[in-house]
Amino acid sequence: MLDFLVDEISGSAISYVIVWLASGADVIIPIVPSETIVITSGIVAGNGNMSVWLIIPLAAMGAMIGDNISYWLGRRFGEPVSKRLFRGEKGQERLEWARRAVDRRGALLILVGRFIPGGRTASTFAAGTVHFEYRKFLLADATACVLWAVFSCMVGYLGGNTFKEEHWKAFALSFAMAGLVALGAEIYRQVQKRRGYDFLGDPIEK
Repeated sequence: MLDFLVDEISGSAISYVIVWLASGADVIIPIVPSETIVITSGIVAGNGNMSVWLIIPLAAMGAMIGDNISYWLGRRFGEPVSKRLFRGEKGQERLEWARRAVDRRGALLILVGRFIPGGRTASTFAAGTVHFEYRKFLLADATACVLWAVFSCMVGYLGGNTFKEEHWKAFALSFAMAGLVALGAEIYRQVQKRRGYDFLGDPIEK
């Protein structure tokens, strides 16, 4: 299965298009595995079949386009769209937290939100609903997208370059490194929550 996935993403121009589209689509369609696709592309690049110099800018640009769509959906349509993107009590709670955090922290939330599961949609959409200054949003989002693209691609590249002929080991190493970062973020969030603070260090409103 891993060999099939690597073979499907290897080499052809369509692979780069998939990276670009997936990186933008996951903000609006969360089931799209953008990070998995970028990491896999990095593994393929580590094997010598794709170029990191194309993957990284395409992933960053795709992510920026998706984030901007999310921002302007929030800014132009707000409540009607939020009911579709943030269904259920937990979804609405996440959005409300993001709105408060944007008011207090602004650009920092845009930057951090890209690395929090479910945070990229909430932070960008919330920034639009509260009419966060677009130039500041654009700068913060560009920084976040570049950092995310570099991290995701290079994690895969390291795995692919280390295990060129053993794809399962490349996947295991790459996703273990990405998982450790996510686990560290979740542990930090839980510690902050027990102390009565949110991820950004602001007191949790009760």
